[in-house]
Amino acid sequence: MKYVTIFFQYVAQYMKSRLTYRTDMVIEIVSDLLFQAVNLIFILVVFDHTSFLNGWTRDEIIFIYGFFLVPFAIFGAFFNIWDFNERYIVKGEMDRILTRPIHSLFQIILERMELESLFGVVTGMAVMFYAARDLHLSFSWYDPFLFAAFVLGGTFVYAAIFVLIASISFWSDSPTSIMPMMYNIGNYGRYPVDIYNHVIRFVLTWILPFAFVGVYPSAYFLGREEWYSYAFLTPLMGLLFFSFSVVMWNIGVTKYRGAGN
Repeated sequence: MKYVTIFFQYVAQYMKSRLTYRTDMVIEIVSDLLFQAVNLIFILVVFDHTSFLNGWTRDEIIFIYGFFLVPFAIFGAFFNIWDFNERYIVKGEMDRILTRPIHSLFQIILERMELESLFGVVTGMAVMFYAARDLHLSFSWYDPFLFAAFVLGGTFVYAAIFVLIASISFWSDSPTSIMPMMYNIGNYGRYPVDIYNHVIRFVLTWILPFAFVGVYPSAYFLGREEWYSYAFLTPLMGLLFFSFSVVMWNIGVTKYRGAGN
């Protein structure tokens, strides 16, 4: 309960600070929406030249993209740690974090919140409903619960990968380009993995499991029965990968040497 209370206190203070500069917040939201629109336009342009992509229709790809946006938006709101190395290791702000009696990762998540990214959830839902209407999909009463479980699993998968990358900074404080590269690799989770070769498919499933953020959970709602086993693995993969990332983070904290000159 202490962590829950602290979380909502941080959220309240964040909203106060953001609403002080409303125009800046609106510009950020609009820029995010434009970025998502560009990606959607890219899909539409591709399907102007073909009716199917390895057996997947345009509306199915759009549905997968819409689903992907939901866990990605939650990840962007609470795990905005792309500059962890420079800010907390090189500049020494990790020293400040470690003086407080709260888990270090939890503090950093709260400090780096960008709640305006949650508007991506609305965008993703809108894209999914648009595609579902054209696909004439039907849903059962329990599907919203499965949707929530799949979204949380996908969010934790995405978060786990970036927490693991951030943890590398405890052993090596030299700046690396891994974070931007991983953001680019994460985009592969927006598309069906069977359009890639076997090596890439294996990596996106078991090494860097971005496929569990988009295509695998989406396959359940699209009625792709051959992918059902992977879809139902999504919450478990999220839990296992995120637990592993937190363990590695905790080990990394013990290796932290502090800021030097």
